[in-house]
Amino acid sequence: MKLRPHTLPAQPPLEARTRMNLSRLVLRSSHRQTARFHHRVIVNSLQNVRYTSSQSQNSSTDAKPPAKRKGLFAITLSAFASLTAYTVGSIYPPPSLSLVFPKPAPAPPADPNSPESLAATAQIEKELLSLPLLQSLRSAPDANEWYETRPYSSLPEERRVNNLTAGALRGPGRLAVPPVVWAKRDESEAYVFVHVGRGLCGHDGIVHGGLLATLIDESLGRQAIVNLPAKVGVTATLNLSYRAPTKADQFIIVKTKLDQLKGRKAFVSAKVEDLNGTLLVEASAMFVQPRYAKLLSSNTIRQAIGEPPASSSPVPSDKIKDEGEPLHLADGEKLGDLRKEK
Repeated sequence: MKLRPHTLPAQPPLEARTRMNLSRLVLRSSHRQTARFHHRVIVNSLQNVRYTSSQSQNSSTDAKPPAKRKGLFAITLSAFASLTAYTVGSIYPPPSLSLVFPKPAPAPPADPNSPESLAATAQIEKELLSLPLLQSLRSAPDANEWYETRPYSSLPEERRVNNLTAGALRGPGRLAVPPVVWAKRDESEAYVFVHVGRGLCGHDGIVHGGLLATLIDESLGRQAIVNLPAKVGVTATLNLSYRAPTKADQFIIVKTKLDQLKGRKAFVSAKVEDLNGTLLVEASAMFVQPRYAKLLSSNTIRQAIGEPPASSSPVPSDKIKDEGEPLHLADGEKLGDLRKEK
């Protein structure tokens, strides 16, 4: 067997070998750096996960108190809030609750002539005459253009007892005192001050809407009658809009105004307010002078609605005296007989 001589492969030049070695070193170095970088990233991520997990466990452990302690705290807080709300509500009850659940009021004295009744009536009369709004009207610069009068004050007792507001509804707890009327001398508008008691309620503590309609009808009737030619009038239409509940045992003001006078028809309107200016009722009405008005005397009507002072009265006092007692168709008289007598 013939052996071949061993020959080494041809080596590249020294410069090429140097470049290849340097390339391998650089490649190995870059692989090591990349591996180290990824290793650091992985280690840091694991550390962050462990830290976050431990923090969340600690916070959840600290935030959650024991169940028994939490329940006791809730019960204590609820009891304190309920006690506080009850105390504040008892001292300062909300208006809505005071309307739905009014405080019970004692009944008025049974005897209107008892000392208790007379004292209560005198106190209401004193408060009525000293109301701030009435005092301001009396001292206003144009006060001489107005006059003050008291309806029913000069009405004979035999006629007063059969009147609804001056008779049946008169007394403590109801309409304790006659109203005060502050009217303009040209009879274009007026203020009527009225005290409404607890005995005039529908719902306890709230004045009956029908009673308010009666007071408004009389106030508007006065405003219309003093402007009608014969000073006699009857209600033809009456429209009411109730705006807010009217609390009992307080003073209310009925502000009336003449809107239009058309022959035997008078169109009037009114607003009912409390002393704070809250609008309670709005109303409008038409009053008509009946065709037989000339057969009737207006003396009793003037006494009922409240006459202006003698100095401003358009009717002479001697003529009022000569009229005598008024004629009432409800007393059994026949209209035909009255016409014959006239």
